[in-house]
Amino acid sequence: MRHSAGNPKPSSGDDWKVIRDLLPYLLEYKFRVAIALTCLVAAKVTNLGIPILMKQLIDALNIKAESPQALLVVPVVLILAYGLLRISASLFTELRESLFARVTQNAVRKVALQVFEHLHSLALSFHLARQTGGVSRDIERGTRGIQSLISYSLYSILPTLIEFFLVLSYFAYAYDIWFSAITLVALVLYIGFTVVVTEWRTHFRRTMNDMDSKANQKAIDSLLNFETVKYFGNETFEASRYDQNLVRYQAAAVKSQKSLALLNFGQQTIIAIGLVMILWRATLGVIDGSMTLGDLVLVNTLMIQLYIPLNFLGVIYREIKQALTDMDRMFSLLNTEKEIADAPNAQPLHITNQGCGPDVHFENISFHYDAKREILKDVSFNISAGTITAVVGQSGAGKSTLARLLFRFYDVQSGKILIDRQNIVDVTQSSLRKAIGIVPQDTVLFNDTISYNIAYGNPNASIEEVHGAARAAQIDRFIKHLPDGYDTQVGERGLKLSGGEKQRVAIARTLLKKPAMLIFDEATSALDSKTERAFQEELLGLAKNRTTLIIAHRLSTIVHADQILVMDHGQIIERGTHAELLAANGRYAEMWQMQERTALD
Repeated sequence: MRHSAGNPKPSSGDDWKVIRDLLPYLLEYKFRVAIALTCLVAAKVTNLGIPILMKQLIDALNIKAESPQALLVVPVVLILAYGLLRISASLFTELRESLFARVTQNAVRKVALQVFEHLHSLALSFHLARQTGGVSRDIERGTRGIQSLISYSLYSILPTLIEFFLVLSYFAYAYDIWFSAITLVALVLYIGFTVVVTEWRTHFRRTMNDMDSKANQKAIDSLLNFETVKYFGNETFEASRYDQNLVRYQAAAVKSQKSLALLNFGQQTIIAIGLVMILWRATLGVIDGSMTLGDLVLVNTLMIQLYIPLNFLGVIYREIKQALTDMDRMFSLLNTEKEIADAPNAQPLHITNQGCGPDVHFENISFHYDAKREILKDVSFNISAGTITAVVGQSGAGKSTLARLLFRFYDVQSGKILIDRQNIVDVTQSSLRKAIGIVPQDTVLFNDTISYNIAYGNPNASIEEVHGAARAAQIDRFIKHLPDGYDTQVGERGLKLSGGEKQRVAIARTLLKKPAMLIFDEATSALDSKTERAFQEELLGLAKNRTTLIIAHRLSTIVHADQILVMDHGQIIERGTHAELLAANGRYAEMWQMQERTALD
């Protein structure tokens, strides 16, 4: 079951589902888990033996023997045994934690990696509808939730339950049934009160988490758009939006703390009443001779030993519930269905002629992002292998959508796209995207070095290949004049570089990929005229061995294209070469004349 960010509380059925989702990751180390659980039981049995030995030691000191030497034999043996039991309890506990550490960390790593990989496999529409800060926080909380769940359940809840069973069994065996009855009733009341009050408190914690996520989303969104905030002088406005969620978080946190005080007081009251009743029964037993002084100390010690971990039951229960909630949100990401998935029998894309690129055919393509607004309407065209096709038109005509469909970021509603006669829905997405290189209009770089960003096109490329791609993109000279050269940090999203510099890095990155097909989506829009002309010459050389699609705004950049498509409202209204379209004196000719006048002005 999926949950929205505003309703993160899973039901009890979902709790068990989350645990079932986690179990396969834990059971990869079945032998380790079995030994760790054995150590857990051994530690609790040993822990129970410590106060029992203490009782025998106290009783032994009350023995009257004829020989003082005989009197010392028993206490010394018991003291040594007492020390051995304490060491053993600690040893078994540490062994349990040491053995289970690998199981826990392996589960955390594999789940986090699987979610990360799954997020990259989801459609572009999923990421456009989500805020990155919220998704990253869900993953962070979910992985932390795995550690919390295992830690609290294995190291707190399960040991307490085992100790609870052992103590009740010992009381029933060694003393009258009232000791077990009083202990059982007190523990049931304690647990019941804790669960009820903690459930009541949970909505305060959920509110705190929601406000924390929203504040984090607002902060990340604001910092990512730092320049925009500065442009409009909206620092105070952004701080106010951030503070609104912090104020709500503060209110929920105060209520949570007050309710915690109530929970703690109620727990201590139940514990105190149970202890008083147990000690009263033990005192009466000592008076009538049915119990020894050692028994009195043993009963008191066992009760305190049992109640100490219960003091944290409210916190543990709340943290486990929160861990399950956080894990549910993370697993809901993992269970999000892929809108764009490889077909069961998908095969790698096969390029017939690697020397000149593939033949690409758009056949009766209709597409919309929203059913109320159609983007492409029965679009058909062919890009012959090794040729350059340019697409021009007004903003919103559907030009960039062609590139997204070719990459299969979305599937078309009707029609098909063929690459060398292979429908792209029948080939693997990885092989499809490996064959296509794109230079987008909005270039986003990683917060790393220029060298890293260029090498991202081919992480296995040599330094010489990286430098060669930079030269082809007309940016090598600029990089060499920087103080740190190729090791220059580009900043968050590449903000330390100008728009033209970022685009040239993107061009170099794409060239290094060495794809069979190139797509330039307004790739030269941020370049100056001189660099643009130099790149045009380079482009003609690159296009000789590749199929190329250029989505252009400036018509001067596509005059050498083998085919120019003019789009308007999702349809191709003109097609031909530059000369043919000018001769037709239609929309393209109007656009050309308009840009010519603008250039003269």
